[in-house]
Amino acid sequence: MKKIGILFGMENTFPHAFVERVNKKNIKGIVAEAVQIGSVQQAVATDYAVIIDRISQDVPFYRAYLKNAALMGTAVINNPFWWSADEKFFNNCLAETIGVPVPRTVLLPSKERPADTTETSFRNLKFPMDWHQMFDYVRFPAYMKPHAGGGWKSVYRVADPQDLWNKHEETGQLVMMLQEEIVFDDYFRCYCIGGKEVRIMPYEPRNPHHLRYAANMKAGGPAGEKLLETIHDYVLRLNQALGYDFNTVEFAVRDGIPYAIDFCNPAPDADIYSVGQDNFEWVVEAAANMAIERAQQQKPGKNNLTWGSFIRTSAMNPPAAELQKGETARKATAAKKSSSAKAKAAAPAPQEEAAPAVVPAPAKSRAAKPATEKTAARTPAKKTKK
Repeated sequence: MKKIGILFGMENTFPHAFVERVNKKNIKGIVAEAVQIGSVQQAVATDYAVIIDRISQDVPFYRAYLKNAALMGTAVINNPFWWSADEKFFNNCLAETIGVPVPRTVLLPSKERPADTTETSFRNLKFPMDWHQMFDYVRFPAYMKPHAGGGWKSVYRVADPQDLWNKHEETGQLVMMLQEEIVFDDYFRCYCIGGKEVRIMPYEPRNPHHLRYAANMKAGGPAGEKLLETIHDYVLRLNQALGYDFNTVEFAVRDGIPYAIDFCNPAPDADIYSVGQDNFEWVVEAAANMAIERAQQQKPGKNNLTWGSFIRTSAMNPPAAELQKGETARKATAAKKSSSAKAKAAAPAPQEEAAPAVVPAPAKSRAAKPATEKTAARTPAKKTKK
């Protein structure tokens, strides 16, 4: 029997509906339940083939438990290793590389220095920074938000540089990013389940939370259909690159172009009272089908996590590929030489002395350049007393 577990916090409607839906399907050898944790021992497998994670972003104990479970063969959704490393500024960088439009964005140092650091810790950071260059690039008005965060926490609209300085005073040790404001005609929030199922939902972020899904798409006709096709494509591109099995992507549409605004939501809202009955029904069914499929595919003791194309491609970086290519060529050359030597030994002795062979000089190999690492540093916008 393979067990599917769901790990959750205060939410009520989705977790229970998910468990009920999986069990109602009555798939032989598969059962779902709320995760139960009695003790966590290193390198010991859990009872679960699959765990849907809805809370570890807020509970470090759960995140450590899930990493251990994943290492021992549980298919954890979403991948706890990648989720721990991911953040919104990186998401924007990745989106640019895969052809998904995003607002112009820059990274800002934290207002307060991180604990256990001093001015000496920031000798690699220019002072003052190139604020005019950043402001000219992003332009005002803009939005300032944490580079790693969610839930619309610590998000500010800033009208000009002075407004930015005033609001930056409130951000403490948070590393913020300054992002171009997209004045939108349409706005969408899109579920992506299993890297293949997409649900595009009109969304109004300016409404009260319980009314944000009470919105209608404004674009219509062929232009509207083309817009939805483009958004569908962008949602798949982003989630397949990031490797998320359960995520939402938000788009603000300006002049017919959908800009990805927020696409790091690996525990997205799925409460029936906010997303509405139709969207709730869709996400429960899609999540149940995905979890069952992953349980059927799960191999005990193996790596059953989803890794995005960004990580998979990086794992086969050019130097490694070149090394492998060189090793294959070396083996082929050695085999050819061995075969040639055997044929020569078997051939009759030559009547005349052969001309000496011309041995080509070895090709000059490029010296590997030492790897360099740019270190991110944070510093207050203005000097603060320690």
